[in-house]
Amino acid sequence: MVPFAAAVLILQAQAPAPGSSQTALVPATVPLYRLTVVQGSAKAINYRNLKAFTKIDLKGTVLCPAASGLATMKSADPGIKIVARLKGLPPASTFGGEFLTYVMWGISTEGRATNLGEIILLQGQGRIEVTESLQTFGLVVTAEPYFAVSQPSDAVVMENAIRPDTHAQVELIDAKYELLKRGHYTLNLAAMEPLAMDSKTPFAVYQARNAVRIAKATGATDFAPDAFVKAKDYLSEAENEKTGKKRRIMMAREAIQRAEDARLISIQKQAAEQVAMERNTAQYRLEEAKKQAAKAIAGEDMAIKETRRSETENEGLRSTNEGLRSTNDALRTKNEGMRTKLMDQLNAILQTRATARGLIVNMSGVLFENGKATLLPPAREKLAKIAGILSAHKGLKIEADGFTDSNGSDEFNLRLSRERASNTKDYLVSQGVSSHAITFMGFGEANPIASNDTEAGRQENRRVELVVSGEGLTGPVVAGL
Repeated sequence: MVPFAAAVLILQAQAPAPGSSQTALVPATVPLYRLTVVQGSAKAINYRNLKAFTKIDLKGTVLCPAASGLATMKSADPGIKIVARLKGLPPASTFGGEFLTYVMWGISTEGRATNLGEIILLQGQGRIEVTESLQTFGLVVTAEPYFAVSQPSDAVVMENAIRPDTHAQVELIDAKYELLKRGHYTLNLAAMEPLAMDSKTPFAVYQARNAVRIAKATGATDFAPDAFVKAKDYLSEAENEKTGKKRRIMMAREAIQRAEDARLISIQKQAAEQVAMERNTAQYRLEEAKKQAAKAIAGEDMAIKETRRSETENEGLRSTNEGLRSTNDALRTKNEGMRTKLMDQLNAILQTRATARGLIVNMSGVLFENGKATLLPPAREKLAKIAGILSAHKGLKIEADGFTDSNGSDEFNLRLSRERASNTKDYLVSQGVSSHAITFMGFGEANPIASNDTEAGRQENRRVELVVSGEGLTGPVVAGL
């Protein structure tokens, strides 16, 4: 299993240029935490028809080729009972100073990762007995900083493999799931060395120290102070050697849970603050675009008045056929001028071409997360500018057409393209474009504009096209447009 398709969410405000009026858009608290995820894939196995029990292998990945194991899968109510034995695993800190333990995960066919439990090693060997509520899932083992993590790291050391005598049906699906990139937990910490442990301190206390330190580095002191204070209080009790080993372990595990809660709350609040800042920035830029559009409309009004004055002065000439032909030529020139002007405005933001259907604005590149329909911030910024231009021109009709690359099934790609086109339409409407003026359609992987044999070509094919039509914008294309 090799992680792929890195996706980065940087929660850090960009400082405006000196003297810029955007200064007011920067929030008082500037997030400094960055969430970096990658994607991995796991083979899913269908245990739905399992009558008694079956066995599967657990094999080491390229990170840990010497690791091996065996898992017995048995029907249980509800789900599947798993009893696994593993060997050949090195200390988790081998994969980074932030790691202390191992966790087994169940990966659904939709890519949801469930923490099934911690694997405690004794001389490189471990055993775990858990129940997975799903009937079809894959198993992976990852190195983690503590047992209560909510998302797997990319230090995937083992994954399930089919044995010749496995009696379960193999689901021919690669389940894609998100992994936290190594170094994520220590992003705002100095380099962490593997912890030196002693036999007197319970292992859970080391995990609790790790969890509290990581939560603090995530910004929990500012964004989740209540949960973080509770985590520190439980850690203090766990550090008290006079309370006994059993109570120390119990307090340490509680500290780990509270620290993980604080870390997640901190990340969520920072993400929300970033979204709010982006929304304010987009609104500011939209207002600027509307001001520019208003200036353009005022210029057009002045031109129209001048044209009407000229028409009045030449009333006598218009009565002749030559005058009628001149008027028709003038109207065609005006339409072409309007189309050229609108095309220039759109082209300044996104690539635009003139066709018999009208002006086609091509939105390609990184617009959406891989396999999802949610618009990314750069796409929303460009759409906000486009909306400012379109809403300033009355009588336009816009059609949002969604396309995908050739990866995935026809049904999935058609649905994904419709959802992306629909989200594009909804965002334009939210930015001032009339809902009566815009429609959307999805075409899946049809009509590629580049080869699907290369990543660059597939990225070009994952696009949304805005077809802008209306009086003066459709019909034969004039040479040079």
